[in-house]
Amino acid sequence: MIRFEAVSKSYDGGTLAVNNLTLEAPTGQITVLVGPSGCGKTTSLRMVNRMIEPTSGRITIDGRDTATMDAAALRRGIGYVIQHGGLFPHQSIERNIATVPLLLGQDKKAAYARAHELLERVGLPVSLARRYPAQLSGGQQQRVGVARALAADPPVMLMDEPFSAVDPVVREQLQQEFMHLQRDLGKTIIFVTHDIDEAITLGDQVAVLRVGGRLAQIAPPRDLLTQPADDFVADFVGRDRGYRALSFIDGSLPVRHEATIAPGESITRARALARDAWVLVAQDGRPLGWLDLDRVPTGPDTAADTVTTQSLALGGTLARQGGSLRAALDAALSAPSGRGVIVDGDGRLLGTVAARDVIDVIEERRAGPLHTSSDQADVR
Repeated sequence: MIRFEAVSKSYDGGTLAVNNLTLEAPTGQITVLVGPSGCGKTTSLRMVNRMIEPTSGRITIDGRDTATMDAAALRRGIGYVIQHGGLFPHQSIERNIATVPLLLGQDKKAAYARAHELLERVGLPVSLARRYPAQLSGGQQQRVGVARALAADPPVMLMDEPFSAVDPVVREQLQQEFMHLQRDLGKTIIFVTHDIDEAITLGDQVAVLRVGGRLAQIAPPRDLLTQPADDFVADFVGRDRGYRALSFIDGSLPVRHEATIAPGESITRARALARDAWVLVAQDGRPLGWLDLDRVPTGPDTAADTVTTQSLALGGTLARQGGSLRAALDAALSAPSGRGVIVDGDGRLLGTVAARDVIDVIEERRAGPLHTSSDQADVR
């Protein structure tokens, strides 16, 4: 457990970056610090490993006051991930990852073997080990940064906006992979972000800070969305917090049968199966996309009159049965057909739902207790 006890940080001129901060980051969980610019998120994070020294108060890790510990030893025992990965540009990827184990006296062979293991753990091929950071994409560099932070198997990790420098698609992939990794490793993590959606996605608990480093509220994501402490928290979380709160409500839904057509079959047959201008294309039970029958050729059943994957409308997300109502509603709203595609845990088609079906379930749930999904990390 990491505990802040009445911690403050002031600079020359009396500027308070952090003001009397008290909070706990529980063992094995992700605590996210979020708030507007100037609220002291990064300052608070960097006081944990004494990159910045507190002016007053104390910070403890598993009951030990960090002020009594050797600063260099403290930092070597804490994983630290920053924007852009913070990699050493003139060192190979394997050498970057092996930095802390080598500093701790591990022999080179063992340290590099650990680096190769971690590359695979964060989803990168070992063939990248001897490349240099400039030869990797931004997303790959962030993965290497996470691998380096894990190299000495630290119980504590500090992460300062580690995914903010990559594009939205890569960022979502990194978030999902990070949550899977955390389920396996169970590190105690403090994670800084300015993005409330990222905070809600990743955090077991979220601490919202005001400008000046004062704690406004700390709570699990669902409670933060449904019970903001005051107007500041409500405004920061956003006016669509009710929609975001659907991420934490079980989304088991009655699905409707959806006729499907396979690639290579005729457009004529697709028209016979379709209930409207759209027909779902699937192969081996897995949905591939929607075919817009208003935009495909008419005529005899010839080679030109067959379903191809190149002609599919790929808009629309897939929702997992038993996932969140937010995922199900998003699937329905984003589908070009207006029917959200529902799949099982293996990605196989179960059927479809319309937005009105999801709304009906939401209304039913409002009449009773909220049901948190059994696998929250997968459905946020």
